[in-house]
Amino acid sequence: MQSDYLACDAMRLAELIQKREVSARELLDTAIARAEATNPAINALVLKDYDAARKRAALSDENGGGSGPLAGVPYLVKDLGAAVAGLRMSMGSRYYRHFVPSEDSPVIALTKAAGLNIFGKTSTSELGQMPYTEPELFGPCRNPWNLDHTPGGSSGGTAAAVAAGVVPLAHASDGGGSIRIPASCCGLFGFKPSRGRQPPSAPSSVPGGLSVDHAISRSVRDSALLLDLTSGQANLAPGSPGTFLAAAGEPCQPLHIAYVTDPMFATALSGDTLAALEDAAQLAASFGHHVEPVSLGIDFAQVRHAFLMLWSIDAENFVLKAQRLTGSKPVRAEFEIETWTMAHIGRKLGERSLASALEEQQRVSTRLTDLLTRYDVILCATLAAPPIKIGEMRSSLMERVQMRMVSTFPLEAFMKKLLDEAANKAFSWAGCTEVFNLSGQPAMSVPLYWNARNLPVGVQFAGRHGDEATLFRLAAQLEAARPWFDRRPPLALARA
Repeated sequence: MQSDYLACDAMRLAELIQKREVSARELLDTAIARAEATNPAINALVLKDYDAARKRAALSDENGGGSGPLAGVPYLVKDLGAAVAGLRMSMGSRYYRHFVPSEDSPVIALTKAAGLNIFGKTSTSELGQMPYTEPELFGPCRNPWNLDHTPGGSSGGTAAAVAAGVVPLAHASDGGGSIRIPASCCGLFGFKPSRGRQPPSAPSSVPGGLSVDHAISRSVRDSALLLDLTSGQANLAPGSPGTFLAAAGEPCQPLHIAYVTDPMFATALSGDTLAALEDAAQLAASFGHHVEPVSLGIDFAQVRHAFLMLWSIDAENFVLKAQRLTGSKPVRAEFEIETWTMAHIGRKLGERSLASALEEQQRVSTRLTDLLTRYDVILCATLAAPPIKIGEMRSSLMERVQMRMVSTFPLEAFMKKLLDEAANKAFSWAGCTEVFNLSGQPAMSVPLYWNARNLPVGVQFAGRHGDEATLFRLAAQLEAARPWFDRRPPLALARA
């Protein structure tokens, strides 16, 4: 079953169950076997709920395949934000390692209604703070394409599991690029919906609405169907007119594409990234799309500061105000020093800067909305460079000492200097996605390019707010022209 399993996306697996060609229990056992075979190498799963999932699969088989368009398909959920009732949600943090939500988040309730069978949770950076997945609580998650490299973050565990062939589709969330970054690192399709497209995982912890939930997938159509099922279109038949799945099956008419090579929050784009962008631009032009070089005309220094202020308030809410969730007082020893420091920056600088940050967010949203009255889609980088090595961005001993000092003695000038240096380090690689979280536009990372070292380098497309359909049409066109479904890392093939 393993080789057949790898050849199927989630929709195909659901079809096999409905036709009684395979049972939900068989598929689950295959997914578990793949998880057990690959996880020692990639460290993607941080919680296993195998027994409960087996009971659900057996019940589904007894009921003739279960209900929901994806009934019986094995599924994994990121261990952050989206609560699954009765399952620990550690969020990559020692502090939250015993936190067990009692209710499903709305997006998880919709996921279950779709028929997906959750059998585990995937690793994330602590509270999703970093664009790589190396939580101290669980250790680093590794990229199946090369175990020395990161799968990205913060949905790194999800991307690694999908790339390794554990599941064809898995939950992810995106507050600053956390779907698109790992999709790029692992050669997968990562789609961030528009702000407000789905019910939030939980009440927003910070104004600005940066984060959304969706998934990382191997096929475009799986992503489109899941968005239909989690965004209020579950009452429509899969693929019926007006659905995202239908859009993914429609011809993509010629588009006006703004081709952007601005490094955004990064300082420069690498040769590999520029080559991936040029390749994507030429491919799009070959379909008859009008591709025009454009500069976004944004003051990225101002926008970056606004993003960091909102990000710091988010950290403050989940660290210094964590007692409202758990009932227990937060203490320094139970958080990574980077997270603890960012929370103190939120308390000292973020709250005071909130109004101006929201004003800047509105300005950048207006600028991009205006640009997309003249263009249908923006083509730009997902990452400034290919996947970095594990530990490459880990804080040095001196940086950690400085963080301890600034969280103990929160001197404003020192705090600003430390934040700027840390941001320069992170954004030098992962600074191309955050602007679309601020604007709330839909955006996707598409796997069209691998470099000379066989590492994936995704490219990013962003569309008008609420116009996911155009992005899905374009993604399906790219997928058909440059198929990536069967392009798998050696680890996935060896384990099969």
